[in-house]
Amino acid sequence: MFPHTPSPSPYRSAHGYGRQGPHIVIAGGGIAGLTTALALHAAGFERVTVVEAAPAIRPVGAGLNLMPNAVRELDALGLLDALEAGALRTRELRYYHRSGGLISREPRGLGAGYRWPQLSVHRGHLQQVLAGAVRARLGQAALVTGVRVCGVDPLPGGRPRLRLEHRAGSVHGRASLEADVLVGADGIRSAVRAALHPAEGAPPWNGTLIWRGVSRVPARTVGPAMFIAGDDRQKAVVYPMSRPTGPGGEVLVNWALARPAAGTGTAADPRGAGDPDAAGAAEGDERLLGDWNRPVPVEAFLPFYEGWEFDGVSVPALLRAADSAHVYPMVDREPLDRWTHGRTTLVGDAAHAMYPIGSNGATQSIVDARALAHALALHPADPAEGLAAYERARRPVTTALQRANREFGPEVVINLAHARAPHGFTDIHEVIPAEELAAIACRYAATGAFDPTTVNQGSPYEVPLPAIG
Repeated sequence: MFPHTPSPSPYRSAHGYGRQGPHIVIAGGGIAGLTTALALHAAGFERVTVVEAAPAIRPVGAGLNLMPNAVRELDALGLLDALEAGALRTRELRYYHRSGGLISREPRGLGAGYRWPQLSVHRGHLQQVLAGAVRARLGQAALVTGVRVCGVDPLPGGRPRLRLEHRAGSVHGRASLEADVLVGADGIRSAVRAALHPAEGAPPWNGTLIWRGVSRVPARTVGPAMFIAGDDRQKAVVYPMSRPTGPGGEVLVNWALARPAAGTGTAADPRGAGDPDAAGAAEGDERLLGDWNRPVPVEAFLPFYEGWEFDGVSVPALLRAADSAHVYPMVDREPLDRWTHGRTTLVGDAAHAMYPIGSNGATQSIVDARALAHALALHPADPAEGLAAYERARRPVTTALQRANREFGPEVVINLAHARAPHGFTDIHEVIPAEELAAIACRYAATGAFDPTTVNQGSPYEVPLPAIG
């Protein structure tokens, strides 16, 4: 089921494992896992297998933003043209108070001085681009669907033995596989992470619910900018993510709405006193914490956002235009003090799931992938040391972002505006000085090392040929 003949890597294979190098298994075929496979192939590793629990890679989900540092890495992998064919360059971000007052407007991507754009894109399009590239470059058999990693056992010397479950229709089975390296890219409820940290338990819920969906509307009704609006209790994030198509010039618009569940207090104190209603919102089932695919009727939350309109963009009108909506509890993971055990490590949400603030979930997963491949290529004789080097480089950055997002990251400007002027304002700079607004944005960018100066230096993850040849 797993051996395959990949297309040649751009570089020579890593030393010490025969002609084709080590067998690296990636658990999870999402953004983190697929990008990791492509990054490893570009760095000279030819025996890479991605196992994905879903029976097929399908274009599902909602939208996401990719910051310029992630776009830089996708460009280095030769994916930018294909990605941009179904994405939109985000040129501006606006923050509004729920009263309608503009808090700030910031240029994004090229307009902010980056060498690469910021992209708004449907998650399904990004995943299809990545999956297509994996199959084209590593071979069709490199991406195995319908197979889940359900456990990991360490072997002498640090190699992992994977316990697998697979299903094809009504046929279920179990198997095991010994890999040279295992990368856990299996999301917030990662089985690989659970094997490494068996006492951790379910991801913690902060008491807030998020509703998400995609609407197709005339471009003139939404405008070109991304905006985040609200107060200290509830917020709305809205952005177009496609170019106008069709006779009416329609665009795809992503929206995400956040509000504390009943009885859980304000967003500033989301845990509140708690009550059965709040537990019922997550259905009292730990398995639903981190489940992004629970459908809900728009009418269930539309009343909370009646009257929300910002520069002519009506949030209720967008909601009514949606084909469907989904709800999930806002959860993250506690930062770990260790990702890597022997020849097993974590990337993406499996390593550092964070609140969906600051456009950093998918962005940091993509950077993880490139950093991991780079570190392994620089330590071809000792994968364990390569994984340890990757963790030393990435874990401090993502831990800082996890903690910053718990404090609302750059969106804290909305909370500040509401705390200082709850009924609205005429001039935001009488409420929050321009210097303070700028400092908040700069501080967050510096935390994640995605300020223009750092990003524009180019990718630090290009593999020098002598390192692997």
